[in-house]
Amino acid sequence: MSHPRVAVVQALLDEVRLINADAVDRAALERITALLEGLTAHTQLFNFDEFPPPVPGQGKTAFRYRLNDDGEGPTLYLNALLPGKRTVAHNHETWAVIVAVEGEELNTVYRREDDGRDPARARLAVEREVVVQPGTPISFLGEDLHSIQVSGERPTLHFHLYGRPLESLEGRYGVQDDGRVLAYNKSQMEPSIEAYGL
Repeated sequence: MSHPRVAVVQALLDEVRLINADAVDRAALERITALLEGLTAHTQLFNFDEFPPPVPGQGKTAFRYRLNDDGEGPTLYLNALLPGKRTVAHNHETWAVIVAVEGEELNTVYRREDDGRDPARARLAVEREVVVQPGTPISFLGEDLHSIQVSGERPTLHFHLYGRPLESLEGRYGVQDDGRVLAYNKSQMEPSIEAYGL
């Protein structure tokens, strides 16, 4: 018999697929965000006991738990990050929604100021900063750029829902502080921990 979490995740994704049947725009992202925020009420299913963060000092700063495997459709992850975890600015190549269960994560959102003609370099400017925490989500379209940083003393536990599985996204790119562009998945992304069907 499957874990009750499986049914809860599938019910959410069934609703998301109804929205995702059309092209996802900012209005659709708001609807998807509201659905995902509803999942945070299931604290008995989504908590640090079920999805622990890495042990400090043992080399890892993040665990990304993958909660479903439905081919190329919407894919839900639960990220457990330690304080000190940060990323370079990056896109997602598909829509993305981030909702907090516990903890705070600073998201810096950027806009590109170059014309994109040089594939090896990009010039970014900070557009805004959002502290993602319970009650304060954030969402992105595919070419939106952001970076994250976890500060303070507490780990985070955040849902990340994407229009397609992260593992299949070959067009994601990151931008280092000096403007150099890199292939994000190949150079920055650790493998997910499969946590579906449990």
